[in-house]
Amino acid sequence: MDGKLRYTLMLRVYGEEKIFGPGIAELLEHVDELHSLRKATMEMGMAYSKAWSIVKNAENALGFPLLETKTGGKGGGCAVLTERGRAFLNAYRQFESVVHAYADEIFLELFGQD
Repeated sequence: MDGKLRYTLMLRVYGEEKIFGPGIAELLEHVDELHSLRKATMEMGMAYSKAWSIVKNAENALGFPLLETKTGGKGGGCAVLTERGRAFLNAYRQFESVVHAYADEIFLELFGQD
């Protein structure tokens, strides 16, 4: 085999169904940066209705809002992460980082790649 071995690892949080994963994490990070769900969806090439559905499903499953939104008007609308939404996103990213670091270590140990 040419080249090095590699692996992929994608972490998702489940309740009764999938609640949170890399897609919604990226979406929330774009909202945080752009202060707009619509702009975040445009950045990701995602339909606004799909994004809204993903966020609402996650909020319902988690039992708290991830986003606080203000409808447009003369100055336009905005969206910001709630305090709990930001904390959950940060916890997810931290969990992801720790799991990936451990997986890298074990992969190297078992497969001898560097």
